[in-house]
Amino acid sequence: MALSHQEVLNLYRRIFKIARTWQSQSGTLEQTTKERQYIVDEARALFRKNKCLTDPETIKACVEECKARIEIGLHYQIPYPRPIHLPPMGLATQKGRRLRAQERLRAHAMPVYLKSHDEVS
Repeated sequence: MALSHQEVLNLYRRIFKIARTWQSQSGTLEQTTKERQYIVDEARALFRKNKCLTDPETIKACVEECKARIEIGLHYQIPYPRPIHLPPMGLATQKGRRLRAQERLRAHAMPVYLKSHDEVS
């Protein structure tokens, strides 16, 4: 199923609505303002980066990532992406084959909600 332009815009609006009503866990005005600005900046950066996408599968993956980040952020009340939990032996020494194997493990450990985080930050 192809996503319509209107569905993507509704998702974009939802993010800005969340940003307007966001309250930080600490409850301080300074922290709340900082987190609201992060939400707005992150959304703008990612949507601008992906505005020229035409492949329906890529668009669908980006929308799924966005929805996952929204739900995780609302659930944990943290607007920032949650850290990746590396598999055992995830920080091996940087030597030859072992390094390549660890890089593959890290790539497989990357959750859907962090696929674009490294590209923007």
